[in-house]
Order: sequence, then C-alpha cells, then structure tokens
Amino acid sequence: MTDYQSLGIRPLINAYATVTKFGGSLMPPEVVSAMTAAAAGFVDLADLQRRVGERIAQLTHNEAAYVTSGAAAGIQLAAAAAVMYKHPEALKRFPDIAAFKDEAIIFRGQRNPYDYSIQAVGLKYVEIAGSRSDLEAAISERTACIFWFHGALVSDDDLPLAELIAIAKARDIPVIVDAAAQLPPVENLWRFTEMGAALALFSGGKDLRGPQSTGLMLGRRDLIDSIRPISNPNHGLGRPFKVGKEEMMGILAAVERYLQLDHDARAQYCEDAVTLFCEALNPLPGVCAEREFPNEAGQPLPWCRVTIDPCILGKSADEIVQAFLAHEPGIAVSPLNERQFHLNPMTLNPGEELIVRDACLKLLT
Repeated sequence: MTDYQSLGIRPLINAYATVTKFGGSLMPPEVVSAMTAAAAGFVDLADLQRRVGERIAQLTHNEAAYVTSGAAAGIQLAAAAAVMYKHPEALKRFPDIAAFKDEAIIFRGQRNPYDYSIQAVGLKYVEIAGSRSDLEAAISERTACIFWFHGALVSDDDLPLAELIAIAKARDIPVIVDAAAQLPPVENLWRFTEMGAALALFSGGKDLRGPQSTGLMLGRRDLIDSIRPISNPNHGLGRPFKVGKEEMMGILAAVERYLQLDHDARAQYCEDAVTLFCEALNPLPGVCAEREFPNEAGQPLPWCRVTIDPCILGKSADEIVQAFLAHEPGIAVSPLNERQFHLNPMTLNPGEELIVRDACLKLLT
C-alpha cells in the first residue's frame, strides 16, 4: 500500500498553524470526493477554469474569480494583470516591461518573502513608510499597482486600507490585497473587493481546507481576463503555475463547504481548547499558559502561549518543541523563543486537543 508509513514517515498532529511546511490543512470528505470525481474524466481545462471561476465569483459576491496554484502564484499573476489589463502587448515581454508601467508601491513594514513574486514579473518596488503623504509622493506615471499585505504585517502607522483604496481609485491604480491567511472571517472573501480593492488573493489550502496547491484570485473581471492568455493551459508567464482539473473542482467544493460552516461553533471549539490547555498547564511548576487573541496570522481565533522556566524544567522551549515532534503521536507546536511556544487549536480535529494536553503534561512535568 502506498502511504506515509510505507515511506517511513509519521503523520503529525498539527497544533502549529495552517503552515505550508506541515501541509496547510486537512481536506474534508467533500473536497476529496469532488477531486476523485474530477479525476475520472477529461475536460477542456480553460473552460473549466472559467466555469469554476464564475461559480466561485457568484458564491463570494465578486465580479470574477480565478483559481491559482497557491497565493504566492496569485501574487505574480496579479502583478502581471496590473500591467496587462492596459497593455496586452506585454504578453511576450515579461519580465522586460520597461516600456510599460513598471513600478509597484509596497509598504516598507509589509515586505515579506512572498513579495518577490512581484519582482519576478519585472516590476520594481517603490517602498513607502506608510503615511498618506508617502503614498502620494510615490505615485507616478510609472505606477502599475499598489500591494497591501493584510494581517500581522499591517502596522497602526500604515495608512488605513480604505483610505489607500480611495487615493488609488482616484488615479486609476489597482490595489491588490494579499489576504492569503485571512480566513476566517468568511466575510473577507468579499470584504476587500467591496471596499474597492481590484483583486484579493487567498490561499486555498489554509482555512478553506481545499487542495494545498490552490489559491483564489477574486475581483475585477478585466484584470482576471487579462492573464488568461498567459496562464495554464496557454503558454506564457503563468504556464508554470498549473492547476489541474482535480484541484479546480476541489477548491470549488471547499468554498461551497466553507460558506455553510458554523463559524461561531468553530470559534467556540478553539476557545474551549485554549481553556483546556491553560487549566491543565498552569498548575505545573515553571509553566505559564495564557490565552492570546488573535492568533499568529491575525485571524480572529484564540491560541495558547506557553511560557516555561528553563531552570525549573531543565530544558529550553526549543528542546520542548523537538520533544513534541518526537512524541508518539508526533505533534507540531509553534516555537516563539527560548522560553515560549504556542499551541494552536485551529488545525486540530475534535478530540486531538486532549492528546495535545496529555502530551504537554508528560513533556512539561
């Protein structure tokens, strides 16, 4: 049988987060079933991309939608769209786009490893500190778009997104919001575009629990249509970002499921799990467990910060994190520093919170 065990790999309980290195999230039966059904027949891939996009756009109250091979690929395609929707002749010029608008404005505090996808298109960064005057000074005839990375990277000193969008729209500059991990709340699927953002990008393999190799681009039809000639199954800049028929149907099923979830009940599960962790761990010598809100990605869900005294326990938080991985079953927890780590309930299946609690009692005693 072909499975993880046959390769000598142990599955993990994920008390870390919806991070790519541990597989993002687990696909529910509805998603797996849709992918299995899609694998049973051939179909015109470009037509399927359009039809799936139309359905997802309708479900999420957007003008158009496009399935990408992850949110990072979405960043690159969105950057290309910001050039191509006015200059379709750029089709065969990427990344040599000096003849067109070739600058992307980005907040200095929001720089991150994923933003290099913008540069891959040929756009040049124009970094700003974050104020209105900084933005207005940075805008020029070379400005193709403005990127906003929503979540934990947004500073209180940054210009509010609504104000940024208003300034950009007055100058006909598309604002692209990277909201890869910004679900929940479910309303984010339409909130950014309703605010006036040209495009909003989401990961399909995080809280949506679709295929890990998918993402969503939601927003304006003219921008989304502009990238179709260079995207799979066509040749061009986006050809390497292939999304198969199985993934397209899987992410559609994931969106349909997500919109029907009882998100209040899910949030209550996370609250109960954090309470369970705190009540179990706080009596232990050298251990302090506290509820933190929001979690690491700025999602409106709680998680538990555990602070340990290495002198009392005789080991650092890093050593404890490794001990969790070596535990049976293996458990991934989120390291913070030499004294702290986090337990995240959002990626646990019901009942796994008890396994995590018992492992904590064993490893922290």
